[in-house]
Amino acid sequence: MKQIDKIDFETKKQLYKYMNIKLTGLIGSEDDWLANLSNASALLWLLLDDINWAGFYLYRKDKLILGPFQGKPACVNIEISKGVCGTAAETRTTQLIKNVHDFPGHIACDSASNSEIVVPIIKDDQLIGVLDIDAPILNRFDQDDQAGLEKFVETLNKYMKWEDIL
Repeated sequence: MKQIDKIDFETKKQLYKYMNIKLTGLIGSEDDWLANLSNASALLWLLLDDINWAGFYLYRKDKLILGPFQGKPACVNIEISKGVCGTAAETRTTQLIKNVHDFPGHIACDSASNSEIVVPIIKDDQLIGVLDIDAPILNRFDQDDQAGLEKFVETLNKYMKWEDIL
């Protein structure tokens, strides 16, 4: 269980607005991609309730490779089109999965995960990777989370120098 001081927000929209302000402060003046993605995953871990994994997979050599994250050790390589992450990468659309056990081909890196959201990271029509967040409860993520996390990825795209990792 995470023991942190949290700010109470009336809505998820307020939470994600705050999260994006914090993200901008963390990465807005830093050039290092590793530091920025590490801080981004830590920020998600700190501010989102009821999650058990938050991090990034980066697109390299025609597959997704584990990047900075918070949570238990994870799968290192994910093929494009495999699992929720691979599907998000292939379709370039956010995958909002209420029950991962109903998702054909779900890759269970942590058997405690029950729901998942994966947002593709695309810049200038090029796949960079995916933001992946897992939760131990069913139906953890909704449309407000999707909109907030898609905005989170937009903020990453605004400040990240992706060419340094490609």
